[in-house]
Amino acid sequence: MTESKNAPRAANDAVRGTAQITFRTPTSEDGVRVWNLIAACPPLDQNSMYCNLLQCSHFADTCVLAERSEKVVGWISAYRPPADHESIFVWQVAVSEEARGEGLGKRMLNRLLTLEAVAGVKTLKTTITKDNTASWRLFSSFAQSQSAPICDEPFFEKGRHFNGHHDTEHMVTIGPF
Repeated sequence: MTESKNAPRAANDAVRGTAQITFRTPTSEDGVRVWNLIAACPPLDQNSMYCNLLQCSHFADTCVLAERSEKVVGWISAYRPPADHESIFVWQVAVSEEARGEGLGKRMLNRLLTLEAVAGVKTLKTTITKDNTASWRLFSSFAQSQSAPICDEPFFEKGRHFNGHHDTEHMVTIGPF
């Protein structure tokens, strides 16, 4: 009976391509590919290519790169805040258009929590603007899958921090795990 349950799912995964996605730690050679992915994923802020090179080198141990057939289809940049050793801060989650709808964002978040550099983390934090529906859905779904509480509060405010040029970013905290 277990075999018959899994067979349709495996076939579905093959059709959607999820069985072919691999996860790994990025290297500096991935910087330009990450930069190109982020450019193709509005409304994400496109940082400088140099920033992505630093993420793929200095912060590689807390980042996740997802590939299908050697093409970057997903990316998470994250780091451990120096003043908060029990948290991981997720800077960006990017999923290519061709890999959307496959649960890749949540799979990458789960992978992030398995990394050695993330051991001991009790909360996951990120910032999201109120109009970023896709991110709210992803992080709410992730919190639910972890049976963890989720809360948010204004963090970087439109008038106070962005001089009116960017919507308020809400600090979302998931956990404790």
